[in-house]
Amino acid sequence: MKKLIQTESASASASIDAKINELGDWRGKTLAQVRAIVHEADPEIEEEWKWAKPSSPGTPVWSHGGIVCTGETYKNVVKLTFAKGAQLKDPYGLFNSSLEGNVRRAIDIHASDKVDEAALRELIRAAVALNLKGESKPKAQRASGRRSD
Repeated sequence: MKKLIQTESASASASIDAKINELGDWRGKTLAQVRAIVHEADPEIEEEWKWAKPSSPGTPVWSHGGIVCTGETYKNVVKLTFAKGAQLKDPYGLFNSSLEGNVRRAIDIHASDKVDEAALRELIRAAVALNLKGESKPKAQRASGRRSD
């Protein structure tokens, strides 16, 4: 079973490599930079390639104890969407997109933007910590239909 996981991870990494190379412009460079920052922030993070379908080739996803963030690319922006971003403190004001939601938050990076690497590493570490904190909570037990009288 462990080999299957490694193969899936290797395949996801290869898909992300291909996406970066396919872009071949500032978006590819930015996605590669963000990817390196993610791995610096958490060497145990896993790369995944999700949501591939005929209308979309898929999305890079970085996970540790659950999804940390995704790395989407559009014509004018590289978007990092944090799955539980609304629960994270953002002292550096990195979140600048999807601010109205109750769960996710995103960072839109434009061609002329400089990535605050230290702040992004801190945000990634906080997202991982939040995921791992959620993993350690015991699951609520369902009440049985019987009463003890």
